[in-house]
Order: sequence, then C-alpha cells, then structure tokens
Amino acid sequence: MDANLEDLRRLVISGEKTGAEDTVRQALNAKANPERILRDGLIAAMTEVGSRFEHGEMFVPEMLASARAMQAGLALLKPLLATQGIEASGKIVIGTVKGDLHDIGKNLVAMMLEGAGFDVVDLGTDVSPERFASAAREHKATVVAMSALLTTTMENMRSTVKVLVEAGLRGEVKVMIGGAPVTDAYSREIGADGYAADASRAVALAKSLSG
Repeated sequence: MDANLEDLRRLVISGEKTGAEDTVRQALNAKANPERILRDGLIAAMTEVGSRFEHGEMFVPEMLASARAMQAGLALLKPLLATQGIEASGKIVIGTVKGDLHDIGKNLVAMMLEGAGFDVVDLGTDVSPERFASAAREHKATVVAMSALLTTTMENMRSTVKVLVEAGLRGEVKVMIGGAPVTDAYSREIGADGYAADASRAVALAKSLSG
C-alpha cells in the first residue's frame, strides 16, 4: 500500500490525472483506508506542490495540472469519506466578486484548498455580496474567500465585508481576499482577516484562519 501512496504522490505532483485516478481506484480495490489515501497521498502531494511553487520549482500551469490530478482522485474518495464521517479542515465559500468574470486564479485556489482537506463551495464568478452572505450562512462556512482581478471590482470586496457584518455573520466567518490588484493594506482597510498573493499562500492563510 505504501508503494501505492508513493506512486499516487508522484502522479499528482507530475499532473498525471488519469494515472492518479487509476492509482486511487487500485488502492480502494485493495481495501486501503480512504482517509489514509487522502491524507498520505493527495494532501501530501499538494503540500509538496505548494512548497515547490513557493521555491520557484513549479509554475502555475504545472500547479493547475497537479490540482486537476488531485481532484480526479478526490472525486473517487469523497463518497467514502462522507460515509466514514471524516471531518474537513473547515468549510470555505469562494467566488470572484460582483462585476468580475475572471476565474483562473480563483479556480486554482479552490482546487488547492480542496487538496489541503477543506470542504470548498465554489460560487463561481460575478458573485454579489448578498450571495456570499447567504452561502456563508447556508453552508455554515468558516471562511469566505473573495477574488478580484479588476481595480473597478475591488470595492465589491468592501461591500461584501459590510454585508457580512450587517447579516451578523462576521463573528462566525473569517474573510480572505486575493487577486492581482489586491494588497495586504487593502485587506486591512476593508476589514478582511487576510490577503494571499497566490494559491499556495492562500492555503496557508486558510489553515491559520481556520485553526
């Protein structure tokens, strides 16, 4: 089984989606523990991917390929993890803010968060402040993650924080933001809990906010 997990980590890191999916299927057929496959296979691989990205040894296209390979394996594990009652690291509602249709960065962050063991609810793009708030309440989110790629849509991050406060949710949910024009200073200005410059740092931030 350890050889299987080693293979799985290697396949995810190298972005081999079909190979990763097949290896998870083989491990399950061999009666491996789904939680162990998740923890020692998929999550371990994505942790290594994040580390390589931070050290300049991987770039966004390779990171996306790894995330897709991880998701293929995770899709097989999810139903089994649910029946075992495995707790996620936290529940994150993520989306690109109202008026903004960019989603590549947001999609990568969502996949990396899933790879780190979070339960992710992806609202897509052009998400209104009210929709962020209603989704946070409905899914009992621990974190709301917002992305913007345009300076003209950044203000909708401020509006969303305001709506979360007005809805009485701010005490229950942390807010993290990211995107090309966004800065740490802007995060503090609008009352968010943190800013991440890239997907790898978004995972670290989500862990610290959920911990």
